[in-house]
Amino acid sequence: MTEGKKEKQLDSRTKKMILDYQKNEITEYKIYTRLAKRIKDKNNKKVLEEIGRDELKHYEFWKKHTGQDVKPSKWKVFFYYWIAVIFGLTFGIKLMEKGEEEAQVIYKQVADKIPGAASIMEDEYRHEHELLNLLEEEHLQYVGSVVLGLNDALVELTGTLAGLSFALKNTNLIAIAGLITGIAASFSMGASEYLSTKSESDHGEALKSSMYTGGAYIITVFFLVLPFLLLAGYMTALLVTILLAILIIFVFNYYIAVAKDLDFKKRFLEMATISLGVAVLSFGIGYLVRVFLGVDV
Repeated sequence: MTEGKKEKQLDSRTKKMILDYQKNEITEYKIYTRLAKRIKDKNNKKVLEEIGRDELKHYEFWKKHTGQDVKPSKWKVFFYYWIAVIFGLTFGIKLMEKGEEEAQVIYKQVADKIPGAASIMEDEYRHEHELLNLLEEEHLQYVGSVVLGLNDALVELTGTLAGLSFALKNTNLIAIAGLITGIAASFSMGASEYLSTKSESDHGEALKSSMYTGGAYIITVFFLVLPFLLLAGYMTALLVTILLAILIIFVFNYYIAVAKDLDFKKRFLEMATISLGVAVLSFGIGYLVRVFLGVDV
């Protein structure tokens, strides 16, 4: 059967679906090739170029059955390119690839009209995902260190600020105490991570690991203490701090879930429950300290 006869068999709805996906393929081809030109790392450049060639093959595959050329989405090219530049290749690309799960629906719907489409394209996408795992980014190699610093800062400082809020009831004093505690703890965490990692790797690796841990800790400290520096009411500041903690947990876990293909919901709920649970417990401890010690600031 000729390709012309195959095309005639496509109803308007099916053809529109294929054209939409054809547009998506050429759009992703443009994104991959544009990123490949920007990347200096030879391994990552090679991976991006190879995935880009796969996307172009997909585009040509669909084009055989639509008989039409389709232009890429300039908005998507712009958006995902800069997402990858700002937040990292792995996150940007995997976020984009998540949308391709819809392709499975298209395969099932057009399989009867285009024999072999599903199996051929599934093999191609499997190849792409294997290639994505070959991308190398330093910051993702130290996710464990970042998680350690971030999690400890959220749990310890949220609890500390909650306890200080009821014990001191003064935003300036709470902010000062929180900053001193947080900065000291960040140095302590960094040093502990260095000593721990040094026993398993070389000096350079241990130093980087400690910097990621301490850096994540101190950045988190800054955001959690900020409301107490900007707001007058200590309860309002504490509420904003807790909301910020939840937001940080949400954003970080979403990022890691996408970049590392992990379960976002489970990780988010676990981390949020621990942080908020410690905050509530510390608030109660602050109340008891104030009552039994008769502290009045």
